[in-house]
Amino acid sequence: MMRLLLLLFALCPSLFAAEHPNIVLILADDLGYGDVGCYGATKVKTPNIDKLASEGRRFTDAHSASAVCTPSRYALLTGEYPFRKNLWGPVMNPSPLVVDASKPTLPSMLKRQGYSTACFGKWHLGFGDRPKPDWNADLKPGPLECGFDHYFGIPVVNSHPPFVWVEDHRVVGLDPADPLKYGGKAQTRMFPEKMFAPAMSSAKAAHALYNEEEHGATLTEKAVNWMRGHADGPFFVYFATPHIHHPFTPGAKFKGSSEAGAYGDFIQEFDWMVGEMMRTLDELKLRENTLVILTSDNGGMLNQGGQQAWKAGHRLNGDLLGFKFDAWEGGHRVPFIARWPGMIEAGSVSDQLICQIDLLSTFATLTGSDTRGPDSLDVLPALLGQPEKPLRTELVLAPHKKTHLALRDGPWLYIGARGGGGFNANKPGEHGLGGGGALKFTGETNSDFLNGKLNPDAPDQQLYNLADDPRQTTNVIREHPEIAKRMAQRLAAIQQ
Repeated sequence: MMRLLLLLFALCPSLFAAEHPNIVLILADDLGYGDVGCYGATKVKTPNIDKLASEGRRFTDAHSASAVCTPSRYALLTGEYPFRKNLWGPVMNPSPLVVDASKPTLPSMLKRQGYSTACFGKWHLGFGDRPKPDWNADLKPGPLECGFDHYFGIPVVNSHPPFVWVEDHRVVGLDPADPLKYGGKAQTRMFPEKMFAPAMSSAKAAHALYNEEEHGATLTEKAVNWMRGHADGPFFVYFATPHIHHPFTPGAKFKGSSEAGAYGDFIQEFDWMVGEMMRTLDELKLRENTLVILTSDNGGMLNQGGQQAWKAGHRLNGDLLGFKFDAWEGGHRVPFIARWPGMIEAGSVSDQLICQIDLLSTFATLTGSDTRGPDSLDVLPALLGQPEKPLRTELVLAPHKKTHLALRDGPWLYIGARGGGGFNANKPGEHGLGGGGALKFTGETNSDFLNGKLNPDAPDQQLYNLADDPRQTTNVIREHPEIAKRMAQRLAAIQQ
C-alpha cells in the first residue's frame, strides 16, 4: 500500500497538493541522539515521543546541517548551507537578522502555497537590519518578514539576555517609561548555567512576564491555541522549543521526575509539550491530515547539566562520538521522527541519509511548489516509502570551527583537521568541556587521542567509515589516503 501511495505521488503530486496537509515541525534545542526512549534512553521517560515514533517513521541517519544552533536553524529555514553565509557560531544580542528575507524561506514558500504560518519559541536568528536592533521599537525584519504570520517566543536563547518575550515585532510588556537598556544586570532569576553579562537592565515590567520555569507551559498554550484558531487549515507550525538548552528550568511538576537530574527533567517536560501538541491535533480531528516532524537543532551538549546526567548513566548522544559543536557524529546526528497517518508507515525505521536542510525542497514538493533551496534535496520518498537507493549521497556538515568543515560521502566521513572542532575545556565541571577532556570524562575512545590528549603523531585530518565504525573509534585516513584526497577535493569544490 505504501509503495502504491509513493508511486501515485511521484506520478501526480498535484493529487496530494490539492488538499495540503497541515505541517507541525517540532525543533528541540540540544536534544541529543540518545536523549529519548525510542533512541535508547533509559534514565528519562519520553512516552509521547516514543508513541510518535511508533505511529510514524524513525530515522537513524538524520543530521542538522551544523552542530551549532544558529547555523543549523538558518539551514533549516533557507535550504542553504550555513558556511555560505559564513555562519559558524550562535548570534547573540545584539545581532541583525542573518536571513535574507528577500529570498525564499520554508515559511514564505508555504505561505505562498496558502498556508497560515506561525513560529513559537526560540528564534535566535537576529532582528532588524542594523548592527544593534532597537529593543524599544519594532523588531523588524524578523520572523514575520521571513514568512511567518505570527511569532511568539524568546528572541535569542534562554541562557542569554534580553530575557523577555517577543510577540510579532514587539517586546511583550514593554513600558516606554521603563525602557530596555543594554548593559547591567537584568531583573530576572538566576539559574545554574545562565549567562548574565552583558544583560538587559531596567524594563521591570517586561522582565516580570518572563519566567523560565513557565516556558514550557506558556509556549505550549500559545501554540495549541493558535492551532485551534486555524483548524480550517492548512497551517504550518514551527514549534522551536527552548528545551533542552541550558539552563535547565523545568516546571514544578517535572522537577525530580527523571533519573538524569535537571537535564532529564527538562527532557520529560519537553515530552509533555509534544504530547499536548498531539492531543490538540486529535481534539481538532486533524490527526489524519497533519504531517508531524520532530527533530533537534544539533546534538546534546556536555555542559554541567549534561555531565551530571552522564554520571547518572544517561548517554546524551547514545554511542556516538562527541557532543554539540563537534564535527564528530554526536554533534549533528539527531533524532528525526515523521508521522502522517495513512501516508507514513507506522513503526517503520529508515537508515536513509537526510538533513534538515532538505525540508524546504521536501515540503515544496509536498505542496506543489517549484521552490527549491540552494543545497536542499527533496527527500519526500524517504518519508513516504523505503527507497532502494540513497536519495542523498553527500552532505556538508559544519562544526563550530570552520577549520573542521566535514563531508559525508556514503559511509565515509571526512574532517579536514584534528579533533572534534568544538569546545575544548579539559576539566569536568567546566561549561565548555569537550575534545580530549570530554573523551577522558566519558571514557570514549578515539585513535587520535590517548588518555584525553591528542597524540603527537595523529594525522592532520580524519576519515571514518561509519558503516564499519559508527562510534568513530579509529581514524583510517592513513589506510585510505586516496579516499581522503578525493573527499577533500570535493569539499573544496562545494565551497567554491
